[in-house]
Amino acid sequence: MDKKFTLPFALTIVAAALVGCSSNKVKEENTKPNALPKLVQSKQLVPVFSQSVTASNKNDDLNLQIAADQGVLFIADPKGIVEAYKGKQRLWSTKVSKDEGLSAGVEAADGVVIVGNQKGQLIALDQTSGQVKWTAQLSGSIITASHIQAGRVITVSNDGNVYAHDENSGQQLWTYRLPNVPLSLRGQAAPVQLDPNNVLIATANSYVYGIDVISGVPRLQRRVAVAEGRSDVQRLNSVSTPVMMGQFMVTTSYQGQVTVTDLQQQQVVWSDDVSSRQRPEVTQSKVFVSTDDGKVIAYDLMSGQKLWENDQLLRRNLSNPVLLGSDLVVGDFDGVLSLIDPNTGNLIGRSNTKGQVSSLRVIDNQLYVSTQKGALSVWQNR
Repeated sequence: MDKKFTLPFALTIVAAALVGCSSNKVKEENTKPNALPKLVQSKQLVPVFSQSVTASNKNDDLNLQIAADQGVLFIADPKGIVEAYKGKQRLWSTKVSKDEGLSAGVEAADGVVIVGNQKGQLIALDQTSGQVKWTAQLSGSIITASHIQAGRVITVSNDGNVYAHDENSGQQLWTYRLPNVPLSLRGQAAPVQLDPNNVLIATANSYVYGIDVISGVPRLQRRVAVAEGRSDVQRLNSVSTPVMMGQFMVTTSYQGQVTVTDLQQQQVVWSDDVSSRQRPEVTQSKVFVSTDDGKVIAYDLMSGQKLWENDQLLRRNLSNPVLLGSDLVVGDFDGVLSLIDPNTGNLIGRSNTKGQVSSLRVIDNQLYVSTQKGALSVWQNR
């Protein structure tokens, strides 16, 4: 099996700093997170659901997310338990991984719930009963949620292989090998739908691939970022999970760019030099990006014009931004959910959970929050 080295983000930052800097010491004031500014009027979110699971290991951050389907919430505990809730009522609880725990998921659709672990075991459960339907063994660890489309479960293992399994039987239908890279951030971007027939896979080599979900045949290959530097660390250029808006594909990348690509015309519409490990939020007119240094930036989708930039949350290790109703929401290392006016970039409110926010999702106008301390919660606008 091909091997490659993966680095946790914090270690990568240190390595990059050592490569690029001289013996001068970094000023302490430039490394401290910004204090949260006082708000004259503070909007708050309303908690709808909360549940605690086992905290993630600080040296091996996980990105377990809450999933929802048909009004039921599905959550995973790193210790190997998957649970389903209807409101506050627990419908079932299943221990699926006794020794290895869980490191990826949850994804739920078409009556199945999908999770995975670091030993490469992909596990499907029945949404109604919680019984394990099937398991499959992959060639590498699974630390990114799968994607369900057209009766296929699409999964990317951390050694760069893409798998498709039948969602009902677990039969392996095809595999696709992504190009090998010597160094990458911990984890691959999650697969997402390009159109009814194809899925998008972003990689650590600055490219995004489109693969036919039925046959596994590659249909698209686009470079969306450019890396600079002499060392592997300086050229590290992992692309985050893409977002589609009509014919436009929006991507961000670590040590790279935010890029809008017109897939119909097969050309880049615009790009801007911004480093971000987080998936952008996209509307029909705007692109919102949280940068690795803690800025939140809004761009015009078509022109790339920067509409506003908020630097009040610098060095707070921001999550991906999401739109919840009329508010833009971003989480940080301290469990703070900051609300931002998407038209002006002004901070307009905040709410608090526990632990560094690792994942934000909006489903049916509700905010799904996962943190590294194991705080899983659902929120809505007041």
